[in-house]
Amino acid sequence: MYNPFMADFIQSLEQSLTDGSFVKLSLGDYKGPKADLKKVTVRPVVIKRESKLSFTYSYKTRDIVKNFGTGEGIEKISGYLNKEFGAAMLFTTEFNLSYPSLRKEKATIKDVPPKAHDRAKNRHVETKGKSYLQALKITDAKGEVFKNAQDKYRQIDKYVEIVAGLLKDAPKGGIRNIVDMGAGKGYLTFALYDYLQGQGMDAKVTGVEYRKDLVNLCNDIARQSGFENLSFVQGSIGDYDASKADMMIALHACDTATDDAIAKGIAAGAALIVVAPCCHKQIRTEMEKSKKENDLGFLLRHGTFMERQAEMVTDGLRSLILEYFGYTTKVFEFISDAHTPKNIMIVARRNARAEKKSPAIAERIAAVKAYFGISRHHLEEKTASL
Repeated sequence: MYNPFMADFIQSLEQSLTDGSFVKLSLGDYKGPKADLKKVTVRPVVIKRESKLSFTYSYKTRDIVKNFGTGEGIEKISGYLNKEFGAAMLFTTEFNLSYPSLRKEKATIKDVPPKAHDRAKNRHVETKGKSYLQALKITDAKGEVFKNAQDKYRQIDKYVEIVAGLLKDAPKGGIRNIVDMGAGKGYLTFALYDYLQGQGMDAKVTGVEYRKDLVNLCNDIARQSGFENLSFVQGSIGDYDASKADMMIALHACDTATDDAIAKGIAAGAALIVVAPCCHKQIRTEMEKSKKENDLGFLLRHGTFMERQAEMVTDGLRSLILEYFGYTTKVFEFISDAHTPKNIMIVARRNARAEKKSPAIAERIAAVKAYFGISRHHLEEKTASL
């Protein structure tokens, strides 16, 4: 059936491609058979000197990119609007046009972005000439990332990007002492220190790691790299004196070790606490032991749902406890689970204006524990005397 609204919309798309004003197109309100497809974004690219349309299919947990010739791409857009997508937005340098209303609005993007398919990415962790990345087996001597280290590099770069954003809002000179609890082989510790040095921030960074061989390895690499204010010490998270920490980091510390790190940060009054939790066993054990009857029973009787729920409850309570002690918190996925299943990050920023030990937050914590049959949360116990 002929659709005059779609015909006008496609004509505007074709005209923008002809006159070079096309920026991008987004397809939404998906009603097709793929349950986890959220949207499609189309942008112009040049591949091997040939103009194409690049389609990014955004699913719930991944993105898939496919490139088509201009004519084929327009046909696909028409087909999608006929059957699977109920809405679209065309962005040009002259105007924005919505479908199906065909309402034309003022352009929000004035310049067409570069069309080179392999345009340089905005990296926060540079690889050229970085001896520590070679020593850690991330890059070769030319600074090229090894194929089997691509996921690790993406994780490192994203982590530094997040921390860089947090530090922009920190008081100037306020972050002088950073402690990385459970530093492991030091991938993230080295990258953060290198980034801070490049930004002219004279901060001391200490990695705490229980395994002596890794401590020795990382200290050797730090010396060889000329990183004077980066050091690694052997010890456990619980025993380390972090009282002078301005920023506390714990990435993939297992189970209650994450709680130990958060407690150390709270006790120190750290301005920033950044953790990526791992292995949420303690709360799951509590929930399974109590077998508390609640509205989620139809889910929690399945082991895989119990595991996921326990993870969310654990980190939700961690966030509430941090807020109880005057922190503003944010919980989010810091990298796709296609690269690592350990992809949840909790960021807590000390808020001088927040009420400390709020009775209302204490009640919320108690209510959550009662609902799920939790008698104890390790972080709550570690901070009871503060």
